[in-house]
Amino acid sequence: MQNQIDLVAFGPEHLDDAVVLSRAESWPHRREDWAMVQQLSAGIVAIDGTGRVMGTTFMTPLGDAYATINMVMVDKSMRGLGLGRKLMERAFELAGARPLRLIATKEGLPLYEKLGFVATGTIRQHQGEVHAVQRPGGVEDMQNNDVETVRALDRNAYSTDRSALVDVLLERGQIAVVRKGDAVVAWAAIRPFGRGEVIGPVIAPDSKTACALIAYFASSREGAFLRVDTDSETGLASWLSELGLAHVGGGVTMRRPLIEDAGEPETKVFALVSQAFG
Repeated sequence: MQNQIDLVAFGPEHLDDAVVLSRAESWPHRREDWAMVQQLSAGIVAIDGTGRVMGTTFMTPLGDAYATINMVMVDKSMRGLGLGRKLMERAFELAGARPLRLIATKEGLPLYEKLGFVATGTIRQHQGEVHAVQRPGGVEDMQNNDVETVRALDRNAYSTDRSALVDVLLERGQIAVVRKGDAVVAWAAIRPFGRGEVIGPVIAPDSKTACALIAYFASSREGAFLRVDTDSETGLASWLSELGLAHVGGGVTMRRPLIEDAGEPETKVFALVSQAFG
């Protein structure tokens, strides 16, 4: 007889089992990476009769404008039984009336399409051991009095207030900025993730500035493992490959319902915080 599956709120007691689940899928997430998602999100976990974690999903509210659905995972032994749909439906309840976004894996794409998500683009995952790169001029570490400007640039790029996410990046990583005169016009973050570090977000007015921010971090990390997730439309792919960050996969950006962004922001997103948060 099939084991009873209960859906309960994801808590700190589920982190270790979640790492085991993600490793079975060859996802690189460490316990600390799961904990960051939990810190910013409301999560649901599927538990079998023995207390084993059989599936997860999270809903991350990003201001009032929308939420992302992420870390959707079902144990191989439970696939095809409707558990993924049940987890998604619980995430919808947590999101309330917020529009939803996610980045779909190839495996998850059919389910998301059935649930009303519409594809809007693609994300390219680049990673590897970074080559030697010259430190660019015009980029510097963020100062304490730059925090509000960094938050404002993020709001402009994403059309929502992601201050809680920016605050976590301040806690866990390093932020660099580009100034024009006395004003900060671009910024990027780097933090530990998976096998090494991930650079993102990268928020800048143009690709030249975005590359300078990435190069600033890469210049002090020759031979280190770095990851960058970028939209396929940013034009950074070939340059990232030259840095030693090969294209190793990615995902499909999706929305439910399909709501177009209002206008063209002054600053653009050239790399994501992660595929969980966008």
